[in-house]
Amino acid sequence: MFLLGHLDALLFGSSLTVYSVLFLPVCVLTAVWVRRGDLMTAPVVVPIAFAVGLVPVADQGGGIGGHLMGIVTALATQAGWLYGGTLITGLIVIVRRVRLMVRRAAAARRRSV
Repeated sequence: MFLLGHLDALLFGSSLTVYSVLFLPVCVLTAVWVRRGDLMTAPVVVPIAFAVGLVPVADQGGGIGGHLMGIVTALATQAGWLYGGTLITGLIVIVRRVRLMVRRAAAARRRSV
């Protein structure tokens, strides 16, 4: 997300909408590619990545305080995208986790028979 933030700043002039739309495929890819052992961490990592990626995209006001205010403002105005991406990640992770549990239960039944 940090690299996408820089790419957005370079190509689209720090458009928060473009950044937020690009966040959704990153959420899907994160949920699909995460290891089975780390499934439950994906919905936690995604919002953190969103916030880190806002650093190059947020308004660069005067000094550190202005930049922090730009990040906080961007988080507030793009909360819908942030929640949506986190929800997508959570749903995919839950489906993957349920499928994993079903496979394990079927394997245990086969072994016991």
